[in-house]
Amino acid sequence: MSTDTAPPQDRGADRLGATATLPGQAQAAHGVLGVQGTIPPVRVEERDLTFDGFRFTCRIVRQGTPRTEPVLVLGGSSQDRNSWVRHEKWLAPLGQVITVDLPGYGTADFLPAKYGVDFLAAAVRHLVEELGLPRINLVAACYGGAIGLRFAQHYPALVKRLLLVGMTTRIPAGYAEAMERWSVMIERGETEPIARELADRFMSPPGTGHVRKHAAVSRLVYQQIVGQSPEELRKSAEHNTRLMRHEWYRPEPSPAIPSLVVTGEYDTLTTPEMGREVAAQLPAAWFTTIKETDHLAPVERIADFADLVTRFCTDLSLTDLPYGNTTERLGTSLTPR
Repeated sequence: MSTDTAPPQDRGADRLGATATLPGQAQAAHGVLGVQGTIPPVRVEERDLTFDGFRFTCRIVRQGTPRTEPVLVLGGSSQDRNSWVRHEKWLAPLGQVITVDLPGYGTADFLPAKYGVDFLAAAVRHLVEELGLPRINLVAACYGGAIGLRFAQHYPALVKRLLLVGMTTRIPAGYAEAMERWSVMIERGETEPIARELADRFMSPPGTGHVRKHAAVSRLVYQQIVGQSPEELRKSAEHNTRLMRHEWYRPEPSPAIPSLVVTGEYDTLTTPEMGREVAAQLPAAWFTTIKETDHLAPVERIADFADLVTRFCTDLSLTDLPYGNTTERLGTSLTPR
């Protein structure tokens, strides 16, 4: 349910083994990273993998000495591995940041709808094992949140920390009804009205509250959807079918790992109350909202969202953040941070 975080001009990636300087890398780092002197070079790789016959690709960004376990980002249904490029100049100093086009998304192979969230969670496990990572910090947004939580439930030994963004235990009824219409409209080639409706659903309605970059992000959503290629439209239609056929959330046992659930202060698609419901299902979870944002909080406050990820992944305080509202303790085994 999330969308792209980088316009086309920001979405390039160097091939395997190349050394790159990311946009803004020469600037002082944001927030908890503080002002730095000489900043180590950034190394960007892309690796192709195959799981159960389906090819997919990950992007790996490395910089300096790791400060925490690798950060793996699972984006929303309309995101690809390059959608988080703008976040990398703040996240890269953590050591290693990985984004991925799972089967059925981005440039990966088309994935029939009979393969659901369990399959995609297993593909993430394959990725982690192929990269030789003992444990990861998992950051998962919206549809990526459904995959990320299932991954944590099935493979808890591989997860050090879990951060869910715009996540819910149920697909909103209105969105589920709309997906059926969109599938028919995609077959007819009617992408413009879908793009307009998606932009309206992702963004909070006028009058809900002040949202940063509201108009610009709304245009970005619209342009991304209306500009999809025939293959991207085919994958979008199959994704909608996948959502309708498979469980979004399954109340399986969840590991008692440090968890944080985040929504936008004015998110009207996956509301703060829905986020609290997710956090209440986890043994060790905190919940907070990001000020002046809606469902696309990671896009609307990029540097601040990256700062929140950095704090969580390095066990720093999550209270009294200038961009965040109250951090609520919802896990039963928690002590305040």
